[in-house]
Amino acid sequence: MAKKGHKYIFVVGGVMSGVGKGVATSSIAKILQAKGFIVNPIKIDPYLNVDAGTMNPTEHGEVFVLRSGLETDQDMGNYERFLDVDLRDEDYMTSGMVYKTVIERERALGYKGKFVETIPHVRDEIIQRLERAAEVNGSQISIIEIGGTIGDFQNALYIEAARVMEMQHPDDVLMVMVSYLPVPNKIGEMKTKPTQNAVRQLNSYGIQPDLIIARSEVVLDRRRKEKLAIWCNVRAEHVISAPDIESIYEVPLNFEKDNLSDIILDLLKIRARRKGDLTRWRGFVRRTLKAKKTVPIAIVGKYFDTGDFVLADAYISVIEAIKFSGAKLNVKPVLTWLDSKDFENGALPLSELKKYGGVIVPGGFGETGVEGKLKVIQYVREHKIPYFGLCYGMQLAVVEYARHLAGLKDAHTTEINPKTAHPVIWVMPAQKKNIEERKYGGTMRLGVYPAYLKKGTIARAAYGKEIVEERHRHRYEVNPEYIKKLEGAGLVFSGVSPDKVLMEIAELPKKKHPFFLGTQFHPEFQARPLHPHPLFTAFLAAAIKHRRSN
Repeated sequence: MAKKGHKYIFVVGGVMSGVGKGVATSSIAKILQAKGFIVNPIKIDPYLNVDAGTMNPTEHGEVFVLRSGLETDQDMGNYERFLDVDLRDEDYMTSGMVYKTVIERERALGYKGKFVETIPHVRDEIIQRLERAAEVNGSQISIIEIGGTIGDFQNALYIEAARVMEMQHPDDVLMVMVSYLPVPNKIGEMKTKPTQNAVRQLNSYGIQPDLIIARSEVVLDRRRKEKLAIWCNVRAEHVISAPDIESIYEVPLNFEKDNLSDIILDLLKIRARRKGDLTRWRGFVRRTLKAKKTVPIAIVGKYFDTGDFVLADAYISVIEAIKFSGAKLNVKPVLTWLDSKDFENGALPLSELKKYGGVIVPGGFGETGVEGKLKVIQYVREHKIPYFGLCYGMQLAVVEYARHLAGLKDAHTTEINPKTAHPVIWVMPAQKKNIEERKYGGTMRLGVYPAYLKKGTIARAAYGKEIVEERHRHRYEVNPEYIKKLEGAGLVFSGVSPDKVLMEIAELPKKKHPFFLGTQFHPEFQARPLHPHPLFTAFLAAAIKHRRSN
């Protein structure tokens, strides 16, 4: 069943969730890419959702949108950022996708009247999807991250698929377990027993890990490696230390300190296609960590109700995009999270915004904290603090401008107030029909669309070209009936769709404001460590200048 000669690396998690399987998978892919291989990372999510699009960010984290428009897990964003490639739909898999395909095939008599069972039919669909992903990517190595933790009921079928593939082609399949080694405060010693138990549990599935990536607060010592080697039946050299670090982008460099790429290639019985060169990557990491100058940036959002632990996940692509531009400008952005509800109820004064070089209002949905965001946008516009609005952040900037400068006092978005007298942001007819028919999954305006940029604008200067392609995820747009009114009041729509119906970028001229710009699309999805997004870089440059002048 498995494609002979193609190499598959499965990455599973032990002890607990959140140990960094996604970063480990991204880093393994990166170091093998540096050795000259075409690699394709694959994320498997065991949940029954067909895609990640209908999930709440506070529960699941950011929804990352591929170029095609497929709504995926945030780990796909990590893969793209580490590898600097656009991933395909085939590189993402959920249990919902798999079961949906099997059931639809059964309904069409694709199994010719046979009993359809989890094994072999569902398992074989998983394997076929892995093979298809390798084929469409033209890759030599697939790195497959299986979501969840060893012992979870939900991911057992994927581990079974890995076992079958390894059984059929033992030289082509590698098993990597990312596990956690705690250092209890009262004990003061790193404990290996949880990982030993995780390996035994993996053994119960019929699988022995070839490599253990040992996550912990500190570097793994030789004694701990030898202990794991004895009790987990792996060589001590195949236990890779992965201590806590300041930047996830250090991980590939740390892996190579333990010669991980050479170990992997030796286990897979293949030779490197070139000498691994991570010079540019190392330079990026150095600039990120060594930057002495700082610039404070406020992110005013709404997904804060369940605590600080979800912040990074809800807006991870925005955070990383700011870091990449910071590295390019040799400055360290210092991010502060401000809850828009605090501005709405008066818990925070708007004057708090004077502390920052710039303010970002990222994407989101719903009415929570909206009036607080509108107050923030008005304040930064009037006080000439650099502002960058992303998707919802652009829509609300248009609402604020309409209310206070275009004479449309009651202007709003129909998402919040369907009966507003001035629906400057509205839902387009096709989207309205989807909402009425309760078709929410995969029905937004998704994926890459082109935009034409006007000469003499901030956007055109930042991109340095006339036509750009950016990724979208939204249902609501600037209402075409209000465009002339808004432009007459001084708002510039510097990016528009080819048919000039959809407004992609709104901004104020530099003579009115140093940087006041919003995008209907999500530029953060295309920001990469070695290729920062030009709009984030332009925003950060304006924030640095504003901070210096104040």
